[in-house]
Amino acid sequence: MTASIDTLQHECDSESLRLPTPAELKAALPIKHNLEHQIAEQRQSIRRLLNDADDRLMIIVGPCSIDSEEAALEYGRRLAQLSAELKDELFIVMRAYVEKPRTTLGWKGLAYDPLRNGQGNMALGLHSSRRILLQLAELGLPIATEALHPLVMNYINDLVSWVAIGARTSESQPHRELVSDLPCPVGIKNGTDGRIHNAINAMRASSSQHHTLTVNGDGQIGMKNTAGNIDTHLVLRGGNGLTNYDKESIEQAISLLLFNQCRPKVLVDCNHDNSLRQHRKQATISHDVIDQRIAGNVNVLGLMLESYIEDGKQEDGHPPLFGQSITDPCLSWEDTENLLGSLHTKLKSGRA
Repeated sequence: MTASIDTLQHECDSESLRLPTPAELKAALPIKHNLEHQIAEQRQSIRRLLNDADDRLMIIVGPCSIDSEEAALEYGRRLAQLSAELKDELFIVMRAYVEKPRTTLGWKGLAYDPLRNGQGNMALGLHSSRRILLQLAELGLPIATEALHPLVMNYINDLVSWVAIGARTSESQPHRELVSDLPCPVGIKNGTDGRIHNAINAMRASSSQHHTLTVNGDGQIGMKNTAGNIDTHLVLRGGNGLTNYDKESIEQAISLLLFNQCRPKVLVDCNHDNSLRQHRKQATISHDVIDQRIAGNVNVLGLMLESYIEDGKQEDGHPPLFGQSITDPCLSWEDTENLLGSLHTKLKSGRA
């Protein structure tokens, strides 16, 4: 792909809406060999957590959605330093979502509307998304994202160490087929109604082989035979105004996972319905879940936290406040740093 950024910014005004193929974008923004090795090792580290070969706690933490390259990189630099300090107890993965699922309408994320003007520009958005993820990975951070549109993953699938399947898409057959082909561990959320059966069905389906329609790196439509992905686990996020991070809910989820011959590992999303949409409750929920882990529930894999530089959220406008979410409200960096430090101390003390 040889188009300049200026060209990409105006491409959607032209008659042609052609996007670069995944191969073209990856050639324009290539991944270096050392980074490929790093990401492969980070994926393997998560597999070790899933298989009880590593007893650290996994923390997926970062903005609700990436809306600014500068703010994302500033957050990433801070998180990389903190991760190095806490790595003996916490395996920290940066949440770097370039797509934003919507209940109805709203900003769909960097990959679709990077200028946030409501007109959309996926040529620029995909370029910006890949560039930001590359830079975050170069900081040494494992990267997490949500697979929303299956075709978008073709542009960034070599950069992520962990992928989420959201509450709205766990029933989707194309997403289950996508997971069965992804080269990394995947967390699948319970449905928006709070039920976990759809997520368990998705885990079972994703572990199997599929014959699926695909678009390859060169943009050619074809059929692909997927290998199946056994590295999946459940993410509890509450639902329908109810929480599911308490001891009883987690034990029930693990029992159902075992009954269905799925890996009995649970990661708790501390925001969304579990926080009843009150983002500061994430700290209290985190400590509750960690107490369960220290008390002996080794199937508690970790936590997901929504966190940015500034606390809360803002209305999407121009100019935006640097480092404050324009989608769901997030913990501030100061609160995040204090929370992760306190969890680290608690886990370390729990070993004594």
